[in-house]
Amino acid sequence: MSLFSHLFSSFSNDIGIDLGTASCLVYLRGKGIIINEPSVVALNQKTGQVVAVGKKAKEMLGRTPQHIKAIRPLVNGVISDFEVTEEMLGYFLTKAQSGTRSLVGPRVVIGVPSGITNVESRAVRDAARNAGAREVYIVEEAVAAAIGMRLPIHEPRATMIVDIGGGTTDIAVLSLNGIVRSRNLHVAGDRLNADIIAHLRDEFKIVIGEGTAEDLKFAICSLLEQAKPFEAPVRGRDLVTGLPKEVSITDEDIREAIATSIDSIIEGIRNVLEESPPTVVADIMQQGINLTGGGALIHGIPELLTSMLDLQVNVANDPLTSVVRGTGAIVEKLEDFSDILIDEDALPTLENS
Repeated sequence: MSLFSHLFSSFSNDIGIDLGTASCLVYLRGKGIIINEPSVVALNQKTGQVVAVGKKAKEMLGRTPQHIKAIRPLVNGVISDFEVTEEMLGYFLTKAQSGTRSLVGPRVVIGVPSGITNVESRAVRDAARNAGAREVYIVEEAVAAAIGMRLPIHEPRATMIVDIGGGTTDIAVLSLNGIVRSRNLHVAGDRLNADIIAHLRDEFKIVIGEGTAEDLKFAICSLLEQAKPFEAPVRGRDLVTGLPKEVSITDEDIREAIATSIDSIIEGIRNVLEESPPTVVADIMQQGINLTGGGALIHGIPELLTSMLDLQVNVANDPLTSVVRGTGAIVEKLEDFSDILIDEDALPTLENS
């Protein structure tokens, strides 16, 4: 770190961000996790102005008039709408620093999915810079999650992380502060929600929203057959009549809906194991798989993975915050983690990519 950077750090805030497809979590150095809100922005299409961000914007999903559109600016873990992402980051950075004194913009560490392109990384960096960050550092989410779970990734032994998020599932084998093998799947929480919506439409002729599908996924879904089935009433629109309709859904219905996607995640884990060196596989057999992300909260998923892969599965204490806790640990001692960060200057410019 340069003398000027060290001097500036004494007068600015350091912030860690888990910029997720579903949620954005923010860690402020010395304070902890201070923001956990949906990655949703509501725009007035007539004026181009931002109407709401985060929780308030999510409440508008499916309920807005024609001139207001509630959108998710990140798809599959990467930026799909640069300007809206910039607005969202600006809102969260401002909110995170409210009530604090800062003479210069903050240093920001942002988690991104493993294996994204240099152009996608540059887009994240530029959006954060335009939103007010002074320095931006990129860390792969699998690495951040492992740090957040306090796993010994600095040691010469392999650690396996499976992070089932909203837009992506990150599967990575880590050792000596780096990624040995990894795979990023566009099969995660959002895909499971879409599976549930499609299944209920096809089998029950009822149309439900994304929020209802999300609630069902965690309320009654079980990847293991239950002695007494989980059951819940579901309200939506009758596909035939167009009128309101209520049906009763069980865990078996949800299990059937998401089976193909869960199989894809298991196959992805198998592929990473098959591509890993024998010594790495031996370490994983001894240490097991470390499961995190919102998908880790689905009932029965650790047991299913253990059964299908014949490996121990360790679930993070708080799966939803592993990545942001990792970025937080980094911002608390930024210099100590310099070797695992992707410095903004190491990335090619968009013009040269």
